[in-house]
Order: sequence, then structure tokens, then C-alpha cells
Amino acid sequence: MSDTPSSADSPASGAPLHLGRNSALPASPGEAVLDYVPNPRAGTLYLVRFAAPEFTSLCPVTGQPDFAHLVIDYAPGQTIVESKSLKLFLGSFRNHCGFHEDVTVGIGQRLMDEMAPRWLRIGGYWYPRGGIPIDVFWQSGAPPEGLWVPDQGVAGYRGRG
Repeated sequence: MSDTPSSADSPASGAPLHLGRNSALPASPGEAVLDYVPNPRAGTLYLVRFAAPEFTSLCPVTGQPDFAHLVIDYAPGQTIVESKSLKLFLGSFRNHCGFHEDVTVGIGQRLMDEMAPRWLRIGGYWYPRGGIPIDVFWQSGAPPEGLWVPDQGVAGYRGRG
């Protein structure tokens, strides 16, 4: 068995492309393939949280790096996102130019469109450049009744001290 994903493996075939294999970092978010697997607790209302405290992308004007702490919360539907493929997808932004708003909302919308969770939100807590931090938040709608949604736990930027 090869460690490299083949054309026979695809999201449509249901076989994860990355799990248990060596996978190269995609060159861009558009080339990244997110894997989804069946929800082991389908029908149960619960929340999944991913935190990416060292997320990077590039400023579309200057090309300089931008840094953020991303927090992704979702209530699964029939599938869950496979974490290795999510890490590779998020890593693919390191050479991607995009404004904070576009990057944050785009990640949330792609996950929502492909995974079809019951609910999803993303918080992008961007570190300052030019003296102004920018925090970007997006959610798919109101959370389902009865879903425990804890605070994302990321304080607003306060500088040193």
C-alpha cells in the first residue's frame, strides 16, 4: 500500500485521503482536500472544538505574514471532519494571500458547505499589524436548542502587560 493518496481515493469514494498516510502540505486552500468520516454519535447533539493558535496566512497587499488564533466549533450532523486533513487545510493558508475577513469566513463556509454540520462557528483572533488587532466571527445561524456552547476562551488582544 502506498503512503501517497491515489486518484482512486477521494471524498466521493468515502476513503480518507490522509489518515494513516504521509501527506504533503497542499500548495493552496483550493488544492486542499478535507476528509469527512461518519459521525460515530450521529443523532446525538454535541459540540466539537478545534483550536489553531498558530495559524498563518499572508497579507494580500504587502505579502507579509499575518498570525491568528482560530477556534472552530461545530455540532456534527452525519459526518465529522478528520483532524489531519483539517490541519493540512489550515496549513495550506501559510502561502495564501487573503484579508482576515475573507480567510476566516471562507474557512467556516467551506466546512459548512462540505461537512453539513448541524451548526458551525469560527472565531478568528488576529494579532495586530499596523497597531490594530482584527477579530472576525462567523456562524451558520443560531445554535441548536440544548447545545452547550462554551465561550471560545480567547481574550481580546491587550498588548504587553
